Amino acid sequence: MRVVSIKLPEELDERLSEIAHRRNTSRSAILREALEAFARGPQRSVTAAAGALVGSLSGPKDLSTADKHMSGYGE
Repeated sequence: MRVVSIKLPEELDERLSEIAHRRNTSRSAILREALEAFARGPQRSVTAAAGALVGSLSGPKDLSTADKHMSGYGE
């Protein structure tokens, strides 16, 4: 395997360490996994994943504008 050096912001480096610790694996293994997932191609958007569900429901578009749906909210 080749060795590659990268620079990470401190917060991202800490998150990487936490993930590796939780998964009981190395930081390098986490980075390889992430890069492989990224290299497989563009990820589908939530809209694309929801597919036929998008737009299949009817009702008010924004419940916050309908007084009957907001009655008692925040009490």
